Amino acid sequence: MANNELRIPLQTPTTETTESSTFLKACFNGTNAFLFGSLSGMGLMTVPYALSSGGWLSLILFFLIAVVTFFTAILLKRCMDTDPSIRSYLDIAEQAFGKKGRIIVMIILNIELYLIGIGLLMLEADNLLKLFPEFIIKLGDLTMDGKQSFVLITALIIFPSMLLIDLSLFSYVSATGVFSCLIIFVSVFSLGLFNGVGFHEKGRLLNVKSLPTAVSLYLVCFAGHAMIPSIYTSMRNTYQFSKVLLFSFILTTLTYLATAMVGYLMYGESMESQITLNLPTNKVCTKVAIYTTLLMPITKYALILTPVATAIEGRLSEKYKNKRSVRSMTRVGLLISTIIMACVFPYYESLMAIVGSIFVVSTSFLLPCLCYLKISSDLRCGWKFEQMGIVGIFVFGILAGVLGTYSSVSDLVT
Repeated sequence: MANNELRIPLQTPTTETTESSTFLKACFNGTNAFLFGSLSGMGLMTVPYALSSGGWLSLILFFLIAVVTFFTAILLKRCMDTDPSIRSYLDIAEQAFGKKGRIIVMIILNIELYLIGIGLLMLEADNLLKLFPEFIIKLGDLTMDGKQSFVLITALIIFPSMLLIDLSLFSYVSATGVFSCLIIFVSVFSLGLFNGVGFHEKGRLLNVKSLPTAVSLYLVCFAGHAMIPSIYTSMRNTYQFSKVLLFSFILTTLTYLATAMVGYLMYGESMESQITLNLPTNKVCTKVAIYTTLLMPITKYALILTPVATAIEGRLSEKYKNKRSVRSMTRVGLLISTIIMACVFPYYESLMAIVGSIFVVSTSFLLPCLCYLKISSDLRCGWKFEQMGIVGIFVFGILAGVLGTYSSVSDLVT
């Protein structure tokens, strides 16, 4: 496989930046990566449910995850500093483990993107069902329930975008992701403050049984590591990158924290998997929050799935890979498969927990640690406290991933 083909999964329009980003623009890009990056704002939608699953004390783990992922982001920067030719996450993997490492990481990233595509369809269907709970489709003897109907309708709306070659318009819309997340938060907060819902729920202190699920969903909030190299290489003054990361992580963490606390104080143990599903539909603030949420799948689906399609096409022979009909069939096939998965997958929160416990753990915990230890082993001798701390992070990631995956799968089969 050609080297440029292996780079494709990270070159989505949402991660493209110019070669002269200022400090403020880099801060915006960094915040957008973690609030509305590869997971398309899904972390913001599910973080109140994560808090309701784990209880107030689970916020300790939320802050721990924020600190650890900030540190692993710094590790990625250090890996890039060792070789100016490193331009992407895949380059880091190749620098550490060669072509096989690059291919493995590419597969991990593409599976994650595919699952996110399924999640986007489920997110859209759930919120449309919230607005139109009685909606069904009848075709002769075939009856489709509300969720299946809205998955199909969403797919039909998305279908033309999957056939486009130039997705730059969608990338501009996606660049407003930070503002979309802030609109949703302000709408939810305003509903609690001015529309009679209030902040009266006390919640529980700790729910040990659901703690792995909470941790998995917290992990979803910090899934932007694949975009970090693009932001770093785009900066005019790369020595400011650590400050950019610090600013982005603080703003992102505070936004998630505020959303989680507001949602939990409003609805307590009755919190749904998405904060918008709890909101009363007769309020203006609810409509603003839901309609803003509905824009996410429409504008992000093609951007998310196109790298997966391009990676598949890259494995085809030269005779077929550049044919427009093959490109269209690949994208339509991906769309149909995600439709089927979105219809049969029972729980949105379980899908997100699986993404967090397997794929975010891999890209935000395990791989940065492994790559840094491998690359730095050629430059340093012996073990120091930092290396021991990195091993501790690796062990924590393994533990969180195993327990989170077990909990998610158990919820699906029981």
